[in-house]
Amino acid sequence: MNAAATRLMTAEEFYAWAELPENAEKWHELDEEVPVQRPVSSVWHGTVCWLVTVIIGPYFMSRCGFLAIRCGLLVHRNPDTAIGPDVAAFATRPAFENLPRGPAIEIPTLVVEVLSPPDRLGRTNRRVRDYRRRGVPMIWVVDPEDRTVEVHTATDTVLHEHAEELVGDPELPGFRCPVSAFFAWPTVPPAAAP
Repeated sequence: MNAAATRLMTAEEFYAWAELPENAEKWHELDEEVPVQRPVSSVWHGTVCWLVTVIIGPYFMSRCGFLAIRCGLLVHRNPDTAIGPDVAAFATRPAFENLPRGPAIEIPTLVVEVLSPPDRLGRTNRRVRDYRRRGVPMIWVVDPEDRTVEVHTATDTVLHEHAEELVGDPELPGFRCPVSAFFAWPTVPPAAAP
C-alpha cells in the first residue's frame, strides 16, 4: 500500500477527504491516522467476494441483517484506523435512510477477508488482530489459492479445507455450507417457463 497523504487525520477528517472529487475513484483506508491507497482488486478476487455475498446474504436477509461491501470499519481510535473488509455482515438492519455515511461504528457479526495475490500474511494477520480487538466475534479469511476458509473467533482459529463443511455456530446459528461453494459457480434453479 502506498501512502496517499502525509498529514494525520481523524476518521471524520478522513471520510471528508475521501469524498473529495480527486479521491472519489480511489479506494483508501486509514492506517493510524494516515490515508493509504489500496490497489484495485482482480476479477478473480471480486468474484470470490461476490460468491461470499451470494452464500451468506440469504442468511442475514432472513434474520433482518444486512451486508456491506468494502465499507469502512473503525477498528480503533487514537490513532484512528478505519479499514475496509471485503464483506461485513451486520445482525441488525437500520432504516435505509439511517445507514452511516462514514465508517461503520457498529460491530459486525462477521467480517470476511478474501486473499488476493498481493496480500501479505503479516498484513492479513494485522487486520484479523484489529478486527478481534474491535470485538468482531467471527472473521473468515477466504483463500482462493488454497481453497480454504480460516475461521477466527475470540477463542479459536480453525482452518477449513476445500472438502469440509463450514458451520457458523455459535455466532451464525444454523448456518452451514461446503467450503467448496466459495470457489465454484453457484447452482441456479431453472427459470420458470412462461
